[in-house]
Amino acid sequence: MKIVIVGGGAGGLELATRLGNKLGRKGKAEVLLIDRNHTHIWKPLLHEVASGSLDADVDAVTYRVHGHKNGFDFELGALTGVDRERKTIQLSALMDEDGREVLPPRERSYDTLVLAIGSVSNDFNVSGVSNHCIFLDSPQQAHRFHRRLVDGFISLNQAISSGNTDQKLRVAIIGGGATGVELSAELYKAREWFATYGLTAMTPDHLDVTLIEAGPRLLPALSEHISKGAGEELEKLGVRVMVDTAVVSASAEGLQTKDGEAIEADLMVWAAGVKAPDFLRNIEGLETNRINQLIVEPTLQVKGDPAIFALGDCAGFQLDGADGKQRWVPPRAQSAHQMASTVARNIIASTRNAELAEFRYRDLGSLVSLSEYTAFGRLMGGLARGGINLEGKLARLAYVSLYRMHLAAIHGWPRTLLLALTEQINHFVRPRFKLH
Repeated sequence: MKIVIVGGGAGGLELATRLGNKLGRKGKAEVLLIDRNHTHIWKPLLHEVASGSLDADVDAVTYRVHGHKNGFDFELGALTGVDRERKTIQLSALMDEDGREVLPPRERSYDTLVLAIGSVSNDFNVSGVSNHCIFLDSPQQAHRFHRRLVDGFISLNQAISSGNTDQKLRVAIIGGGATGVELSAELYKAREWFATYGLTAMTPDHLDVTLIEAGPRLLPALSEHISKGAGEELEKLGVRVMVDTAVVSASAEGLQTKDGEAIEADLMVWAAGVKAPDFLRNIEGLETNRINQLIVEPTLQVKGDPAIFALGDCAGFQLDGADGKQRWVPPRAQSAHQMASTVARNIIASTRNAELAEFRYRDLGSLVSLSEYTAFGRLMGGLARGGINLEGKLARLAYVSLYRMHLAAIHGWPRTLLLALTEQINHFVRPRFKLH
């Protein structure tokens, strides 16, 4: 039996690890993980890579090494199509930085296919966004933002030192969800660290961050109390928070809002929504929803093809709301983790001709961290069924524990604890911030 998993994000890597240990090591199946990157970084931490508070080169998991240790194979590649009749997938050619072909276009066969390719930013076809805004969908994009941020701080510090004290680094972030809110706070912490490491001319007043949300409040997935608290903390840092503000275009100079206001910016980040990749709509015979997610059965098999499973952000799973309205499982890391567990059980069950389990989504709440300043969250049951509000250090501890749980799912708890210890040691022997 050949199991092919496309996408090494939170769900895909956890699934490959579990199936590799349960089936691959024992010779019961060939498990192949395919991803366009060599390494894995937990996507909810990409805003920290962008700001420099997390060094992806240190914290990333190398797929090939991890596969060797956990009984699965890895191949570098990007999915371009699926031939369901022949049970093959098509991968695009792999090119190096100079445009030379490293690997040609190729096909890989499967008995069971798992699509875990995640999501990409949804720019809603707003004019100029794709050309002038940076997305945070991948480590490469986060690194691009970080390089521009570093260059911006260095240039700004020189200008201030030369007497241009009114000059500022202007950053506009579109989208008041977790990514936008967390990145806003991280930028002020980044300025602090740059000042610590020698760029002393800059003050908080020289960083101008604008956070723009089209809806009536920040963090719509959380309670109004938490939304208000997060907004107040950001404003204390110096963030200009704009709600009920729709962006209609972007240019090299900045943004234009629906109300006619021009927002000048040196750096612009689009974090206003996600969708599954567009090519999923072109897989013949499979149904997708309005954001390109593949509609799945309760077993997480793709509707219309029992040989294909989908999980995470690219899977469309409908929930029955308490008010009778249909809702989709939200594109969060916790969703991918829960789906990966169900798909693993079902694939293992299929090797034994056993009955497949149905997916049950549990909303474990949401957490948002404002860098090292503070954190907010709501645990146990989400908004509809009450829950526990957390703020401050307790919320920050809960936030960090989510990442530890992800590491435990792929490494096991003994190694995760060693990694946590190593991280604490690195605070003494390495810079606290990535400066280049």
